[in-house]
Amino acid sequence: MDNQKHCLITGGSRGIGAATAYRFAKEGYRITFFYRRDDESAQYTLERIRRISAYCQAMKVDIRDFASVRQAVHKAEEEFGPIDVLVNNAGISRIALFTETSEDQWNDMLSTNIGGLYNLTQSVLPSMLHRHEGSIINISSMWGVVGASCEVAYSTSKAAIIGFTKALAQEVGPSHIRVNCVAPGVIDTEMNAELDDETRDTLSDNTPLCRIGSPEEVADAVYFLASENASFITGQILGVNGGYIT
Repeated sequence: MDNQKHCLITGGSRGIGAATAYRFAKEGYRITFFYRRDDESAQYTLERIRRISAYCQAMKVDIRDFASVRQAVHKAEEEFGPIDVLVNNAGISRIALFTETSEDQWNDMLSTNIGGLYNLTQSVLPSMLHRHEGSIINISSMWGVVGASCEVAYSTSKAAIIGFTKALAQEVGPSHIRVNCVAPGVIDTEMNAELDDETRDTLSDNTPLCRIGSPEEVADAVYFLASENASFITGQILGVNGGYIT
């Protein structure tokens, strides 16, 4: 195994995850990305990355299942070596009144957005601690900072990611492991594709930069936090929201 670094990204088949995988591949990283269901998008992303790097693998993993995650992480490390960068990106959202959010929907939101974060970090962190190096970047949301009406479950899960980031950064800093968070605003992904044109226009108008962001812009922020340019940055929340919140 050479000195090429290894980045693991969850939710990597499309959107922010796919853009992040491609960004790290361009920088010479070996790439492993997990995805849950969308085989077609995963194959497309895999083929796109393999045009610039032979070192990319996609794994279909339910991040809510700890045993499956642990097994997949072990397999990824056997193939491409220890994981140097973990990007906890996978997540789901749902727009609904809190009173119309069922117990199952609430639990699914938390088990995916928070449980998955726990499962991946628990599986990857021991090797980082042993090597005294590594970077973890968690993807939250601006709604995790300020909250959003009709997205109580989502906002709760994304706020928890912020607390997780700040606390873990304190805990593992002495081992030279950095933990940071990116909190995107409204980004042009499939998660927001259900928004109608009027809503998208309103969101753009309420953004000081007067537009919706791209997955690539979030990926650039993630890469920055993983890079040596951010070597003295940990426990921070980087908003990529066009100034929507400050």
